[in-house]
Amino acid sequence: MKKKLYLANPYGFSKQTKSLLNEFINIFNDLNIEVYEPFERTKQIIQKKDNWAYNLAESNFHDLKKCDCIFAIVNGTPPDEGVMIELGIAIALKKKIFLFRDDFRTCTDSNQYPLNLMLFLGLPKDNWKKYYFESLQDIKSNKKGFVEWAIK
Repeated sequence: MKKKLYLANPYGFSKQTKSLLNEFINIFNDLNIEVYEPFERTKQIIQKKDNWAYNLAESNFHDLKKCDCIFAIVNGTPPDEGVMIELGIAIALKKKIFLFRDDFRTCTDSNQYPLNLMLFLGLPKDNWKKYYFESLQDIKSNKKGFVEWAIK
């Protein structure tokens, strides 16, 4: 059965980063993973006038619940607050979590982790680096076993 991946990201807010978002989607599609990309999945909700914001948030929440994992793009200092909330929900739902950060700026309160330490509650304590990516090449080259997870 095809894995379902929720792609938490801030890239849908910018026309310039939309092409980068498509690179992520193509990588996951090539791995036969069904991608739940929130901007694409909720664009029809935004066109409605009544309660669109609440309905959009509710739709994203239901999509997150349906997915096997969350792959969160956590660039920025601090990272996008919507992505952080989605990660918090995923941690509470005990979803498998993958983090992506290719931002060279530091965003941490600890020398042990590259981001806020609370995000790492969703990753294995002793092997968290296997779930943390810093380039598209990290995903494509399967250095960290992402492909094995996807095809299990």
